[in-house]
Parts: sequence; C-alpha cells; structure tokens
Amino acid sequence: MVLAPIGEVSLAKTKICRALKQSRSSFHSKLFNRSQAISLKYETLCVGLEPTVFSEAHNLFDETSHRILSDSNHFLFEYTRNDLNLKALNLFAHTHCLGFPIDGSSLSCVLKACGHLSDQTVGRQVHCRCIKSGFIEDVSVGTSLVDMYMKTENHVDGKRIFNDMPEKNVVSWTSLLSGYSRNGLVDQAIEIFFQMQAEGIRPNPFTFATVLGALAVDGAIDKGMQVHSMIIKKGFEATTFVSNSLINIYSKSGMVGDARVVFDNMESRDAVSWNGIIAGFVSNGFHFAALELFYQMRLAGVKLTQMIFATITKLCSNLKELGFARQLHSRVLKNGFVSDPNIKTALMVVYNKCNQMDDALRLFHTMHGVWNVVSWTAMISGYLQNGGAEQAINLFCQMRREGVRPNHFTYSTILTAHPTASLFQIHAQVIKTNYETSSSVGTALLDAYTKIGNTSEAAKVFHFIEEKDIVAWSAMLGGYAQNEDTEGAVGVFLQLAKEGVEPNEFTFSSVINACASPTAAVEQGKQFHASSIKLGYSHALCVSSALVTMYAKRGNIESANEVFKRQHERDLVSWNSMISGYAQHGYGKKALKVFEEMQMKNLEMDDITFIGVITACTHAGLVDEGQRYFNVMIKDFCINPTMEHYSCMVDLYSRGGMLEKAMDLINRMPFPAGATIWRTILAACRVHLNLDLGKLAAEKLISLQPQDSAAYVLLSNMYAAAGNWQERAKVRKLMDERKVKKEAGYSWIEVKNKTYSFMAGDCSHPFSGRIYLKLEELSIRLKDAGYLPDTNYVLHDVEDEHKEAILSQHSERLAIAFGLIATPSGTPIQIVKNLRVCGDCHTVIKLISMIEEREITVRDSNRFHHFKGGLCSCGDYW
Repeated sequence: MVLAPIGEVSLAKTKICRALKQSRSSFHSKLFNRSQAISLKYETLCVGLEPTVFSEAHNLFDETSHRILSDSNHFLFEYTRNDLNLKALNLFAHTHCLGFPIDGSSLSCVLKACGHLSDQTVGRQVHCRCIKSGFIEDVSVGTSLVDMYMKTENHVDGKRIFNDMPEKNVVSWTSLLSGYSRNGLVDQAIEIFFQMQAEGIRPNPFTFATVLGALAVDGAIDKGMQVHSMIIKKGFEATTFVSNSLINIYSKSGMVGDARVVFDNMESRDAVSWNGIIAGFVSNGFHFAALELFYQMRLAGVKLTQMIFATITKLCSNLKELGFARQLHSRVLKNGFVSDPNIKTALMVVYNKCNQMDDALRLFHTMHGVWNVVSWTAMISGYLQNGGAEQAINLFCQMRREGVRPNHFTYSTILTAHPTASLFQIHAQVIKTNYETSSSVGTALLDAYTKIGNTSEAAKVFHFIEEKDIVAWSAMLGGYAQNEDTEGAVGVFLQLAKEGVEPNEFTFSSVINACASPTAAVEQGKQFHASSIKLGYSHALCVSSALVTMYAKRGNIESANEVFKRQHERDLVSWNSMISGYAQHGYGKKALKVFEEMQMKNLEMDDITFIGVITACTHAGLVDEGQRYFNVMIKDFCINPTMEHYSCMVDLYSRGGMLEKAMDLINRMPFPAGATIWRTILAACRVHLNLDLGKLAAEKLISLQPQDSAAYVLLSNMYAAAGNWQERAKVRKLMDERKVKKEAGYSWIEVKNKTYSFMAGDCSHPFSGRIYLKLEELSIRLKDAGYLPDTNYVLHDVEDEHKEAILSQHSERLAIAFGLIATPSGTPIQIVKNLRVCGDCHTVIKLISMIEEREITVRDSNRFHHFKGGLCSCGDYW
C-alpha cells in the first residue's frame, strides 16, 4: 500500500505545522530579547546562554513536541474510532516524514487502522518502527500488534507476539481470544479463555462477550452455560453487550426459551438486544412470537435499525407475508435505508417467494452499480423457484458479463436449473473457478449427476470435496439409493463410519431407502434399522417413513405395519407407503382401510395416494371400487389423472376381463397411450386369448419400444397358447432380424447373507445335485397331494412329458428347492423373480407351502405373493 497525503487530512497537518511554527517564533523572540541584556562577546554569550537561555529553549522544544504529539495522537484516535483508517495511515506517514515525535499511543492507533484494513504489509512496517523506537515492550503496543496480525489472518505471528510480550493484561488476552475466534479456531479460543484464568487474569465483560461468540459458532452450549454461570458470579449479567452475547448463543443452540429469559431480565436493552431475540425466534421457526416481539419493540420506542429491517424482512419471507413486506418496504424508504444492499436483497427474496418476480426485478434494477454476488444469486434463485429456468440462466450469463464472480451459493443454485442449463458446462466453470472442492457446490454437482443416473461421475465429484459435511455424505448415499445401487450406498455408509463422521437422520433415511431395492440383502435394512435405534434416530419422521417403505418393498409387510403404528407423527410418505405396500402384497381391503382412515382425519392426499388405492383395487379384483375412487380423485380432490393413473385403470379393467372398457378409456385419454398401457393390454389379451386386440397392442408397443422384448414375447406366447405355431415362428424370426433378445428369467434367494441366482434348468450351482433330488422328492409328494401339471404354460411345440419336465425346472422352483435344503425346517423362504410367475408354478408353490409347512414369499415383476398353508395372499387373482 502506498501512503500519500490526502485532502481530508490537511486540517490535522495544518494544525500540527502551525503549532510548530508558533513555537519557533516564540523561541526566536525570547532568544533575541535576552541577547540584548548580556554581553555580545562570544565567550560571554556562550557562558551566559549555557545555564539560562539554552535551558529555556530546551524546555520550549519539549513543550512543542508534547503539543504536536498530543494533537497528532488526537487526530489518529478520532480517525480510527470513526473507521477513517486510510486517513489515519496517511496522517501517520506525513508526521513521520516530517520527523515529528511518536509514542505508544501513536503506534497503537496506526496498528488498529492496519488491522481494520487487513493490510499486513503496512502493519509489518509499523511493527519494525515499534522495534526501532523502543516501544515493542509497551503492553498497549504489543496488544495492538496481536490484534493486527489476528485481523490479517496471521494467527501464528499473532500468537508469537503475544508469547514475547513481557507484560500482558486482560485486553491482551481478550485480543488473542478474539483473534482465534475470528479465524475460526474456536478450540484455541476456548483454551485461551481458561488459560488466562489459570494465570490469574480476571476476564472482563469484553472477554465474556468474545468467548460466548466463539462458543456460539462452535455450538458448544454446555460450555456456554458454564460461562453464563461465571458471568452471574462476577456480576456482569447487567452489562448489555454481555447479555446480547448470551441471547445469541442460546438462540443459535435452539434454546429460545433461555434466550427469552435473558432478554426479559435485562435492565437495559439496546437495538442489538431486540434484534438478537427477534432474529433468534425467526431462525428457530417461532415466526408469530417474533412478530409479537417486534410489536413490543415498536411500543418501547426503540429506533429501527438496518439489522432489524433485515431480520423482519426475512420473517416476511418465511411466512410469505407479501402485504407486511410491502409496508416494511415503505418504511425502509421513509427511514432512508433504501440504499442498503442487504435490505434490498432481503426484500427481493420476499418478492421471489411470493411469486412477485416483476417487483423483485424492479428492485434489482434499482441496485444497478452496486450489484453484488448476493443480489445476483437471490434473483437467479427466485426465477428457479418460480419455474423461470431460462430467465435464471440468462441472469447467470449476464452476471458473468458484468464481471461479478459467482460464489458457492450461486453455483449451488444454478445447478438446479439442469437440464435447461448444461450440467457439463457449469461443471467446467466450477472447476475453472476452483469451487469443485467446496462442500456445498460439490454436493449440488453430485446431486445433479445422480438425477441423470450418472452415479460414477457423482462419485468422482464426491471424491474431490475436501471437507465433506454430513449433507455431502447423505447426498451421495441418496444418489445411490435413487439408482437402486445398494452396494454403493452401503459402501459410502461404511466409509462414513470409518472416517468418524456421525450419521444423522437423513443419512439413515438414504441408506434405508437404498436397502429397499430388490437386489439388496434382506438383513441389511434390518441392521440399519438397529443402528438408527441405537443412535436415537428411529423415530425421526424421514427415518420411520423410509423404514415403512423398505419393509413393505422387501416383503415384510407386518414389520412395515409395526413401524407405521409406532410413528409419533406421519407424513404423506408414510401413509402412501402403507397403502402401496398393502396393495403390492395383495391385501387390498387393508390398503383401503388405511385410505379410509386418511379420509376420516381429513389428511392431505396426492396423486401417489390414488395410484396406491387403485392398485389395491386392481390386485384384489375390486373393479367397481377402483372406478369409484378414480372418479373421487378427479371430482372431489381435483387431481388431474396422469399416465400412471390411466395405466392403473387399464390394468384394473384388463385383469377383470373388461377389455372393451379398457380400450374405451384409452380412446378417451387426453394424451396418447404409453408403452406401459399397451403392455398391460397385451398381457391381458394373452390371458383372455383376444388375438385381434393383442396384435393391435403388440404393434403399438413395438412402434414405441422396438427393442423391448416384452411385446414380441407376449405376442408369440399368445399365438403359442392359441396353437398358432406358424405365427409364433414369424414373431420369433422378427426378433432375430431386429436383434431383439428375450429377457432371461431369473430367481434370487438370500441364504446366510449371500444371494444365489437361478435360471430355468440351471445346473451351475455347487449343490445342483441335491437341488434336483429335492425337486424329484417334491414331485412325488405333489402328485400324492393331487397336483396335475398345467402344460398350457409351456409355450413350446413339444411332447407333454417334455413340457412337464420344463415346468418342473422353472427358476423359482430351483430357488425354493435350494431354500428348503439350505435353511432349517420352519424358516420362512423369500425369493425374487424378474418375470411374472406362471400359473402352474403358483399352484405348485401353494402346495409346497402346505407340504413343507413353510411360509414362502415370492416377489415377481408385478407384486408379492405370500404362500402359507396351501393358500396365497392374492386369492389366485393376479
């Protein structure tokens, strides 16, 4: 920094120079008068002046120097007190160049100015002057040096200066403590607080206020309460700024009741006190209590400050109180705070949240010339919140053109504009500006990648985040869960635990959701449930809702119901999960009972709720009820049917054999039928042998998804069931020509935390010999129980004996046979199949459940089947 005299300092310099000039005139006058009264001889002059005139001249210079030093220090003090730090530095440079004297006060003032300006270069020059002038051991100079280095983020030199000080007072200790706190070294600040007391230094009110601020940042409320006790013991609770610090720490720790007690007991309150308690209530969600306090503040006649306006405007934003916000806007104009960028930005956020983007934009344009990254980000966020992705992207580009650098909030916000904005281009900018290591930006990036299913790129982004907070960990877990990558999610959770990061409720929610995947090990979800109980998160709403979903999707509807019943509070996810769970497990009436309970409690319902309800009616064969609930959704709840709702209704009619009704609904739909609907019609035509409609549905499905094997397979199976082997051959030939491969049927079973997979006729398993021996044994016992193979489910033109052999080796039967020989007698068996279970296998599994006295759960591509005692939960309707 180059120091040069400036115009505003001229008054100080003029006054100091005038004092020096007057002193010189006075000295010359006195010297001339005295010389007339004595001999003019040189020797006499020298002798005569030695004890008298020269002594008086020396005293006169002393008086002058003292007056110059006093005036200089006075101006330095006033400049630094009024934050005119550049003027203070220029005055010091000028007086130093003129050779005017300095003392410890001069150096302390100029060091304070360097600290405020964060100018360590000039600060080090002044440090050298302190050493040369011999003031380095002065306690006030040493304290100012500590403060300067701490404010310029050089805590190492700050501590070194402190250690070298021969004398330290409470101000010195407080400066060091404050410096550590300011630089985010909260642990060191707290250590210094206790060390100073151990060395016999009594903290003053400023010390207490400083340490409370450090504890508030660290969230160390236990230590904060200890400090509060010390404050009461030493009688500082009546000091206003100390009480303000207590309000701050209690508010930031969520203890607004304690903050209110401190506030109510204050003898004297200032604007900071009122703003602190109101801001505490706002940040903790007590919005109406905050409004009441604001009203009391107005009655108390407290002057409204910029901070109060910013806080109350934030309150309006949280409550979406547009009318009150407009009143505040008017008051801001009246009080002359309209130029405050923080208040303007806060008002913009209110208008954004209240969908008043035109007002927000007008306010934004009034800030032209003083736009900063915060105001730009607020406008970009506002457009994204209100569906204006293109406007947000245009603003982001304009911001770059204006030379305003985006910060981590800006990047985190604009990343939500994907896919309107190019994720890869934004990622490139993030790397270029070195924000990829930022936790918030990295989390937003990996979230964007997981939403497009690119978990490998998300994992790379996660790896580059330097300081991963729990939000980043949870986001990575959630990304794997969204893409049903259980192994990836569990791996991240184990890594989190290994690095000593304590999971929170959202972490557990994500990993439990990942365990709901069909490929997840059955016991994994239970283990994470146990961990959540151990750490006290099992009753958190997001965790309990995830548990309901996980247990329902993993075939344990009873455990899902137990968690559901124990929930202290339930959200829509819980209710929907329970309805969908019962529906998928074939308990249609139980699903409808849950729905009726929702109706009785006048709870909110959404489109997912009705998908679950109609699905429940579909699987239970309740056609009339399903049709009624579909109409209720449209008329009573004003929910417009989506493609998924129409798919459910088509499925409802198709399973009931009402193909004409299904087609009538398709023709009345407001949009073209999708692949799911035509696949449903084709599957129903296969069951009901409607060749003409089946052929139409197959053509529609193939036109939409030419590489999907389902259409070809269902059509060929339909021809085979009708005995039309020639047409079946044509379909198979078409598949070969188009290189469409049929999806192979697989069944999985988990035994002792290991998953085994089987294909039809599979002989690759190490226990293959024992498995087929078990199947032969079962075949004999099944025939004794009256079983007759239904060879209609073998869609190959072969002899009946061969058909029976094919049936007996279906993948689900192999998996069940392995489960019977690999688990103790009476142990429930659960298998998963990627295709729909055939009718003959369904009959066989019912009989096996009776013969072996086992509960068998089969999850096929459509639903769960619970077999017990020769019966299935589906009631043979699926």
